[in-house]
Amino acid sequence: MNLPYFIARRYLISKKSHNIINLISGISMIGVAVGTAALIIVLSVFNGFESVVVSLFSVFDPDIEITITQGKTFRENEINADKVRAIPGVISYTKVVEENALLYYKQQQYLATIKGVDSLYQVNSPIDSLLVTGEMILQKDSLDFAIPGYGIAYFLNLDMKAPDNLISVYIPKRLGSITGLPQESFRSELIRPVAIFSVQQDFDDKFMIVPLRFARRMLDYTDEVTGIEIRLAKSADAGMIQEKIAEVIGPKFRIQNRFQQQEVLYKIMKSEKWAVFLILTFILIVASFNVIGSLTMLILDKQKDIGILRSLGARDGTIKQIFFFEGLLISFTGAFTGLLLGLIVCVLQEKFGLIKLQGGGSFIISAYPVKLIATDFLYVFITIVFIGTIAAWYPVKRIAVMLRKPI
Repeated sequence: MNLPYFIARRYLISKKSHNIINLISGISMIGVAVGTAALIIVLSVFNGFESVVVSLFSVFDPDIEITITQGKTFRENEINADKVRAIPGVISYTKVVEENALLYYKQQQYLATIKGVDSLYQVNSPIDSLLVTGEMILQKDSLDFAIPGYGIAYFLNLDMKAPDNLISVYIPKRLGSITGLPQESFRSELIRPVAIFSVQQDFDDKFMIVPLRFARRMLDYTDEVTGIEIRLAKSADAGMIQEKIAEVIGPKFRIQNRFQQQEVLYKIMKSEKWAVFLILTFILIVASFNVIGSLTMLILDKQKDIGILRSLGARDGTIKQIFFFEGLLISFTGAFTGLLLGLIVCVLQEKFGLIKLQGGGSFIISAYPVKLIATDFLYVFITIVFIGTIAAWYPVKRIAVMLRKPI
């Protein structure tokens, strides 16, 4: 066994001549352990919230969205739909028209976005699983129906059971001159809501889903679309398919995966996660001062042992290694304890939801979500190794000054 490590381990577990040194060493390990566990738990909670947000957005946002780089609309035949559908992994191809509209219902009005979708939308976005009332029907023969978000229904005070629950949809006319008369400047139609969906507040307050033919009729479109939504198989490689679609349709179009569609949101979530990581790392650095203090007091306490080792022929480097290993053992013991503690807490929270969200009844989840990621453990461990090494190296570097002897 390595002699410096053997002596350092004995120093760690043996009783010192002053009990305060044992106490400070214990506090040092506890401080490192608590800081490490806090890092693991907080990062796992952020991962959990990110997973919840991604799962919510994945219901409404397509796996891949195609829009035009310049302008707002394009003709559907500008994209070779058959070639896109033929790409392995593509399971659904949906034409979409989106436009802002004024909704009017029994003296209530609300500005929303109508989303016109074709008959494949139910396959492309299984939103029928998130209906709070009604059923997923957008058109039947010549009749068109609407499915507003929960927020829109709330602001309009929508009564689904009323026999006259028709929503008036107003959109500025694209063709002809604009006059001061609303009936001449706006195109309006009535549409009956048959269901209400609830996904996430950003969507619930913004969108009302309607048939594609209704949206085109309101906008005087023929075969124009504002976007194409593509759904992929679960095992498909989204990045590779995104590249293949780009080869098929060319540079005229913008091709975005799910994360690029909500790029700002995901960047904010990542920034918040690593900002908290840095804050807790600073707290861990403060906790490491206990390691420096503990190691300093141990060096002063073991002056006789140092003298004996030197008389037995131990070199100065060997003596420094003893106390360096001692500092590393304090830090690493606390680190491994903290990693284990953080793992246990996260597993218990994931299985049993021990810590509840305040007002959890109004959220889609009742307890703090957690998701364990191996790289988080690696980053935390590397951080602790770096901090622990500095904390052990500093007092050992000044050992000669502390003992006032050459060493």
